[in-house]
Amino acid sequence: MSKKIFSGVQPTGNLHLGNYLGAIKNFVELSIEDENDCIFCVVDLHAVTIKQDPKELKKNIRETVATFIASGIDPEKNIIFNQSTVPAHSEAAWLLSCVARLGWLNRMTQFKEKAGKDKEKASIGLYSYPVLMAADILLYDATHVPVGEDQKQHLELCRDIAQKFNNDYSLDSFFRIPEPLIQKEFSRIMSLKDGTKKMSKSELSDLSRINLNDDKDTIVNKIKKAKTDPLPLPSSINELNERPEAKNLLGMYSSLTNSNLEKTVNEFVGKNFSEFKEKLSQVLVEEMNPISQEIKKLINDKEFLDKILLDGHKKANKIASNKVKKMQEIVGF
Repeated sequence: MSKKIFSGVQPTGNLHLGNYLGAIKNFVELSIEDENDCIFCVVDLHAVTIKQDPKELKKNIRETVATFIASGIDPEKNIIFNQSTVPAHSEAAWLLSCVARLGWLNRMTQFKEKAGKDKEKASIGLYSYPVLMAADILLYDATHVPVGEDQKQHLELCRDIAQKFNNDYSLDSFFRIPEPLIQKEFSRIMSLKDGTKKMSKSELSDLSRINLNDDKDTIVNKIKKAKTDPLPLPSSINELNERPEAKNLLGMYSSLTNSNLEKTVNEFVGKNFSEFKEKLSQVLVEEMNPISQEIKKLINDKEFLDKILLDGHKKANKIASNKVKKMQEIVGF
């Protein structure tokens, strides 16, 4: 059965291994399946819920596109575009915000996490961005959306909004109700310095993450310095519950080798971390070094990247503008 897949990545700059294994590697696998129709969006409207440097944002949009292509997403077969160039996203988000309910948004846990203790100072955009996310998905009649654990709640909200719009206007299936594509077992990659924290570009120490533009020597050095514990590698998965750093590194290896945690634990049972880190560095360099070199090459070709975005914009705009026009007619405009 064919799938229409929509997914977005924020242009935050300095994309890292967590972004790659948590999302982009999965996108590549989905994009090469002949029956899948994939749309990959650089969600720059979502990015500005937090103040951005305008010059950096433009650079980061191109860098995200370069990363998509360097990782293996074919821009001829798939639509790649940036969200802000398609006005229908903002227009649909307003119409859907009139359908969404305050109580639904109040339950969104990610807002509470991102806003921190002083929620009064958070932007309205940060609060309501799950509605924009719903618009992103519903405009393209997506049947499936790749989601990690932290986005499942937002997709559930999207489904609720779609269903309510259909019900409010007595439409059986104007909006398709999208299904989640739950990502693989080890899609959530943690910090190299603290196995309980998600890998993030905002962490002060660069040693906490593998950046997608890191060279071979940098990758090897970061893995060598990655935090571990003094025990040998475990003999069962259950032992990892109290060993977050070991679980994180074994999980990375599993994702990179398209294996699972149980097989990886069995492969390295009783080994010391220095031996395992050599193997992990080897598979990391084999996978990431070609991507890193290609990203650096593509970033220098702004004209090529801008053409990819322009071509993607034309395709996406045609689909989304038709859908939002129908939405406007339904509500009475």
